[in-house]
Amino acid sequence: MGKGDKKTRRGKIHRGTYGVRRRKIKKRPSTLEKINVDKKDIP
Repeated sequence: MGKGDKKTRRGKIHRGTYGVRRRKIKKRPSTLEKINVDKKDIP
């Protein structure tokens, strides 16, 4: 179990892949984007 193992976190890092053991960090919208999106529909 280590860099060659497909199922471990270290193996995912070594291969450069993602999965259950190594989740991708989702990009959160910034506060400025939230403010701009909300004000578009106001008459």
